Amino acid sequence: MTTIKELNDKRQKLVVDARSALDEIKKNTDEARAAELEARHDTIMAEFDNVEALIVREQKVADAEKRLAERAEEERKKQRPNGDDGQTRGADEGAKPEYRTVFYKYLASGASLDELSGEERAVLKAGVVPDAEKRVQVSTQGTSTTAGGYTVPVELSSQIIKSMKAWGPMYDEDVCTVLSTSNGVTIKIPTVDDTAVTAGQHAEGTAMTDDNGKDVTFGQKSLESYGYDTEWVKFSLELARDSIFNMESLLGQLLGERLGRIANLHLTTGDGTGDPNGIVTASSLGKTAAAVAAVTYDEIVDLIHSVDPAYRQSPKVRFMFNDLTLAAIRKLKDGDGKYIWTAGDVQGGVPGTLLGYRYSVNQAMANLATGNKTMLFGDFGKYFVRKVGSPMIGVKRESYWPDLGIAGLIYLDGELGDTAAVKHLIQA
Repeated sequence: MTTIKELNDKRQKLVVDARSALDEIKKNTDEARAAELEARHDTIMAEFDNVEALIVREQKVADAEKRLAERAEEERKKQRPNGDDGQTRGADEGAKPEYRTVFYKYLASGASLDELSGEERAVLKAGVVPDAEKRVQVSTQGTSTTAGGYTVPVELSSQIIKSMKAWGPMYDEDVCTVLSTSNGVTIKIPTVDDTAVTAGQHAEGTAMTDDNGKDVTFGQKSLESYGYDTEWVKFSLELARDSIFNMESLLGQLLGERLGRIANLHLTTGDGTGDPNGIVTASSLGKTAAAVAAVTYDEIVDLIHSVDPAYRQSPKVRFMFNDLTLAAIRKLKDGDGKYIWTAGDVQGGVPGTLLGYRYSVNQAMANLATGNKTMLFGDFGKYFVRKVGSPMIGVKRESYWPDLGIAGLIYLDGELGDTAAVKHLIQA
């Protein structure tokens, strides 16, 4: 079994290999070779992503196994009065070795009888019936069912292969500012933009101007409560009763993920009319790329500096783009030939960064193509996500009796409180 350390070592090697592949691409490299090296880089980085996911899963499994082992040890201690470990008791009672145990020991010793005791050799010999006709009842199913196959049950794995698709992170409290309410009453958020107004020079002995010309102008944003549902999913009583899986729990999990996907989609690209004002829609223009399907190092720098330095100090400042855009960014170098993307350090808990800023991968954002807003940068703490209660999963029993139905429901809204806080890059 691959250990977490081995996975981390493999992860580091993949980063080195990916950089090596791109380093081979020079100005005089022919197009075919360059394309081959870029394809190799993409393959390596895809494996890199898989290894990172494996590290997370392996760590979860290791933690779970540790907890189970600790609980099992506690149970064994409860069942062993005065520290009796069970093995001494078995030896005192003169427990006779089983044929299966002795046979395994015989195989482990390299098929050598010298490693067995006299009693163990006797047990092994007793399992052999010489010069006897042997008829075998087989377990093969299908054509040999009458020879024993009917007695072999068909087993279903206790695991289910579930297809996956990334969603998030607009519902994440670590990314945006989340307001949780128990009801759906409209919330008004006051706003003020006084950044364009300055004070003036005062002349000695003159009265200050009093014409209301520099009065502070306030505004407000609204957060509503928009509902989304999964529709009813009906399943039979027989399926709920006979399935090896808890169908109510499994379907509830899948419907919960559906709610997460729709929430992230509308908090990202909603148009603000009857639904949230998505952060892409609400953001203001920061940079227009020169190409229709690519970005450059200089354009990313320009996007960063299109956001006022006051916002760039926020703990929630970051980039946001989809995974294909990240793949393109991973290949970019600065003027000194250094990669602008940094992988980070999983072991040290250091996240990957882009030009010193964290990033979030959001699959609801558009791909690199003509006229698409493909990259965001700014203070995501200025984007407010309203959660009305918690996502709900309901089960209908009486109406569908004897069958059952299950559905999910979620209420939310989103709004960018300050449009100067988050800027987007748009393709030509």
